[in-house]
Formats: sequence, structure tokens, C-alpha cells
Amino acid sequence: EGNFFSISGNLCTQYPQAVGWAMASVAKGETAIAASWIGDGTTAEGDFHAALTLASVYRAPVILNVVNNQWAISSFAGIAGGEQASFAARGIGYGLPTLRVDGNDYLAVFAATKWASERARAGLGATLIELVTYRGESHSTSDDPGKYRPKDEWKSWPLGDPIARLKTHLIALGAWDDKRQDEMQQHQAEDVRLAYKQAESFGTLREGPLSPVASIFDDVYVEQPWHIRRQRQDLGV
Repeated sequence: EGNFFSISGNLCTQYPQAVGWAMASVAKGETAIAASWIGDGTTAEGDFHAALTLASVYRAPVILNVVNNQWAISSFAGIAGGEQASFAARGIGYGLPTLRVDGNDYLAVFAATKWASERARAGLGATLIELVTYRGESHSTSDDPGKYRPKDEWKSWPLGDPIARLKTHLIALGAWDDKRQDEMQQHQAEDVRLAYKQAESFGTLREGPLSPVASIFDDVYVEQPWHIRRQRQDLGV
């Protein structure tokens, strides 16, 4: 309904999927465009280059975002080639217009995305945008960033907090104030709490209800290959 597609844990699969979705939109005579996001480390995956090739050749109405947060789990951006050239520069070789933006500047990100979306809707094809930012927290709940970088490194990041920057900017313009900021944050916290409760009402991994084991084989193959059928037999489902 909202045209939001879930992603898998496999790196970069969402990039060619977004390009394909955008191509389908054109084929059906629709005006919808697609957008997708990956991290800096994921640009080293083959799907990244396949997506850029298809986006360029077929002029797909898609915005391809690279969130360069300096760390791909425990590997810094240079491992993926970020020291040799910007990630945005990779789009040039595919004939795609590219932008490199301060990812902690809300207005800059908005302007870049608006420009790219207008290009896409005008039939001019894809845009690659590199959003330069920093991952201050851990990559996941199982990650301990203190093992591969200084624990206080985030304090040295020069571009600041995007929310605080936007707040300061709007207050300076006279378009915002601390009172409205506090009210908005309280309202958003309540929205999150209610959404969490609603999600819990559908079940949790701890309390259930749990899906039948056999459901892991559903909606994958039209005709299951022999090794999948054997796995199902071994599970007794």
C-alpha cells in the first residue's frame, strides 16, 4: 500500500531490486520513482555495480543513496576504496550524475533528493548520492565498536548532530523554539510507544505466536528443487 519493500540481510540486494522496480514503473506507464540506501562497505559488492549498469542503460527513475558513515561494521571506509576516491565518483563511470552531500545537513539532503527526484520524474534517469555522515553507535546489538576504534572517536566528527543543527538553524531564523521542540519530542516518543505496543500485539519471538516451521519453505520456489524437498523431509514437515 505504501510502496515500502522490506530488505534482506544480504548486502546490496535492495539496489538492483529498486532499479528493477523503477523500470517496472516505467513499463507500466506509471509515474512512481524508487529510492534505495546502502552503506559505504556495500559498494564493494557486485550487486552495486550491476544496479548502476542497469540504471544507466535503462534510464531507470531511481535514486541510489550511499550512506557513507565511515564504518562497515569493523572495517573503515577505506577498505571499500573510500580513500582513493569518493563513493559518489563511482557513478561517473556509469554515466550517472552524482552528488556528494553533507549527510548531517537536513536541508542539503532534502535539496539533493528533491533534485534527483525531479530528474527521475522528468524521465532523465537515475542519480547516485553519497551522504557523508558518521555512525556514532554500534553497528548492531552484537557489535562492540570499542574493539576497532577509539571509544570517543564520534566526539571528533566535525559535522555535528543533524537534529541539533536543524533545530539551531530554525531557531536562528525565528521559525522554531525550544518549547515546540520539547512538545514535538514528547509527541514522537508517545507515537513510538504506541507503535511498539501495536507491534507487540501481533506477537513476539519470546512469547509467540510462532510461525509453523514449514512456513520457511513457502513463497520461495514455484517448484522446489530436490535439495530443498530433502531438507523439508529431514525436518519432518
